[in-house]
This record gives sequence, structure tokens and C-alpha cells, in this order.
Amino acid sequence: MAALDLLGRRWTLRVIWELHRHGAPIGFRELQRRCDDMSSSVLSARLKDLRTAGLATPTSESAWHLTALGDDLVMALRPLLDWSQTWAECQGVGEEPALDRATKSSNSRSQNRP
Repeated sequence: MAALDLLGRRWTLRVIWELHRHGAPIGFRELQRRCDDMSSSVLSARLKDLRTAGLATPTSESAWHLTALGDDLVMALRPLLDWSQTWAECQGVGEEPALDRATKSSNSRSQNRP
């Protein structure tokens, strides 16, 4: 239930997705821009939540990346992503190429992890 509470918070999944999609540490302002210019207070709160949960960590004062546990969460969510792509196709909407590229990139990174 604690995991669902965390993931259900406003913007949490979007922040995780943007950290995953970027693939390298990303600065606070760039992350904010990628998240449709969400407020800095909300982004700060979400990053604090993710850090406390061990899913993201700063590499400096303003650069963030997913931890190995955060990468594992993204891979655990892969079946939901697959389902959502099927659902989007049924609705006549599709973003499959960009999502597939990001996930394949993450898969190759995680396979190279010690």
C-alpha cells in the first residue's frame, strides 16, 4: 500500500518517467521543463519523496537520476506500459515509437549494470 500511495501522488509517475527517459542525470530546471513546467514546490516535494523511497538521488545540488531500484520500478511497470499502448491504439492514439526507444535504452543500460 505504501508503494501505491507514493506512485499515486500527483506528478510522481511523470517525474519517474522523465528521469528514466532522459537516461542521464538531469538538472532541476530541465526536469521541471520536461514536466510541463510544474511548480518548483511540487517538483521539490516529489523529488524528496522519491529520494526518501530510494528511487531517485541527486548527483549534485541540482542533478537527479534514478537509482537501480528506480530503474527496477520502471521495468516492473513495463507490462502496464505495454497495456497502455494497446489501449491507446484501440483509442486511435499512439506514441509507441518514443516509448519503445526509451524502454529499450533502459534495458540495455540495466543489462550493463554490475
